[in-house]
Amino acid sequence: MLVTDAAPPAAPPTGIRLWLRQGENLLLSSVLVALMVLPLLEAFLRKAFQSGIPGATALVQHFTLIIAMLGGALAARDSRLLAMSALPTILPPKWKVFAALFSGTAATTVTLFLTVAGIEFVKTERESGNFLVGNLPIWWVQIVTPIGFALVTGRLLWNASPKWWGRAVVFVASGLLVWLATHPPMDPAKLVWPAIATLLVATVLGSPIFVTLGGAAMILFWGDDLPIASIPLDHYRLVTNATLPTIPLFTLAGYLLAEGGASKRLIGVFQALFGSFRGGPAIVTALVCTFFTSFTGASGVTILAMGGLLMPVMLAARYSERNALGLLTGSGALGLLFPPSLPLILYAIIAGSKAQAAGVTIEKMFLAGLMPGLLLVALTAWWGVSRGPKDADDRPKFCGATARAAMWEAKWELAVPFVALGALFGGIATPVEAAAVTALYVFIATVFIHRDLKLTTDIPRVLTECGLLVGGVLMILGVALGLTNYLVDAQIPDKAVAWVTGTIHSKLLFLLVLNVLLLLVGCFMDTFSAIVVVVPLLVPLGSAYGIDPLHLGIIFLANMELGLLAPTVGINIFLASYRFKKPVMEVSRAVLPMQAVLIIGVLLITYFPPLTTWLPGWLGR
Repeated sequence: MLVTDAAPPAAPPTGIRLWLRQGENLLLSSVLVALMVLPLLEAFLRKAFQSGIPGATALVQHFTLIIAMLGGALAARDSRLLAMSALPTILPPKWKVFAALFSGTAATTVTLFLTVAGIEFVKTERESGNFLVGNLPIWWVQIVTPIGFALVTGRLLWNASPKWWGRAVVFVASGLLVWLATHPPMDPAKLVWPAIATLLVATVLGSPIFVTLGGAAMILFWGDDLPIASIPLDHYRLVTNATLPTIPLFTLAGYLLAEGGASKRLIGVFQALFGSFRGGPAIVTALVCTFFTSFTGASGVTILAMGGLLMPVMLAARYSERNALGLLTGSGALGLLFPPSLPLILYAIIAGSKAQAAGVTIEKMFLAGLMPGLLLVALTAWWGVSRGPKDADDRPKFCGATARAAMWEAKWELAVPFVALGALFGGIATPVEAAAVTALYVFIATVFIHRDLKLTTDIPRVLTECGLLVGGVLMILGVALGLTNYLVDAQIPDKAVAWVTGTIHSKLLFLLVLNVLLLLVGCFMDTFSAIVVVVPLLVPLGSAYGIDPLHLGIIFLANMELGLLAPTVGINIFLASYRFKKPVMEVSRAVLPMQAVLIIGVLLITYFPPLTTWLPGWLGR
């Protein structure tokens, strides 16, 4: 995923704008802290006094809704909404202006309709008379949905151009599109595909992902004369899912680790343990990237944060720049199959809601991903070792005392996976509480033990950055569910099952075709929106061929990893190009051997199901 780059950076805010900015940051940070503290307090009271906090679960779920909308608004404020296309970054200046105006018009129009739909949703909920906790009407919290979309609308309009004339163009053009949508010159059903094509052009020119997915859903609803208020309703239902708060909490833990000194300490540990081996730096790179991606859930964050530390290590070990670049780019996505990876959690939530995959849980997905994840890490490390210098004269000798000292220095970071999984599998906490325990543990270790981050200056910044990323992702997921539900209502999954099973009779051939299609999906969609849109269509197909839904999920996510590395279109290619200041084609060539190695791993995962199903099955018994 990339961030939008519709306009050049604005001058630092001053006066009232600065106060508003600080106030928004403080509010978002406060809600994130509340999201962490409330489950912990609930768990403590339940264990100590056999009584919890009334309505705690509902409050936590709605804190997630606030984070989604406010974080999305802040991402729009800073022009950091997630986008799929990198084309605007390489366009000539004049074309870049046109791209910003075109994509800005589409984005402003879509979010304006989302705002209106959100208002209709809140009106309906107000009439229902439901309460969140005690005498607190639920619509008092739900109103954050249209407010958030309205803020995003205004900021997309503002950021479409640094010039007032450009903003005026977007304002007028958006108004014209709204008028055409409400007063169509012909039957809307005949305008659906031209409208979808226009939206795709806007996506290529830089519109955010949530605009593409939400816009597609609204166009389809509009063409069938259906109310668009169901889109914010679907958004609300997904974002307030009982297990979804695990996503911002585990992301917070990952951000705290990445922003502190954990990366240097972990590199020190892995260098002390494996540096004496041939290809030791490659093993270090694979393990460190896996660790950080598993907690942040975003391979791009790993490349951007770890690249500057690991590239010098690789070059100092006499790796060629091309091999070092390929290994770092390819290793960025390795952690997606390891707990507590956010894609694993999201797949469990989406697939588990389907009758064909009712037994899929977060715990089972965590177990299912372990052995396939280890396989991909081992293959990556093997390739890195094979590219290392063969002469051992300049390799450091293994020193037990140095290794013990490095492990002792990094003991708090090394314990993080055991804290997370121990709380989850030990039967002492729910998934949300386990995520809260992990976030609190990392917070204490980072701020009070290592003192990497200062409580009053660094922590508010990290909380804001985390909330901004999470808000952008959750906004994508919410509107994507609206598109998914339209496809389900149109019986697309049933039609797909009938057509595919009638055309492909071999399970092995189906798995091969599935890999190819998922690889293409991974090239052009981010992992999170692909899970929400594609998985509900995929689960019935897997069931028709007798594929275990856990196995299907790991196949899906492994292919998403591959898609991130697709030459010239994979997101990690662009991020590595940006981080290491190398042309996209050079990065693409460098990563080709790594992609070939990972394809072998994906085929092994696909055609040897016990690799995925044995561990959850064994522990389940």
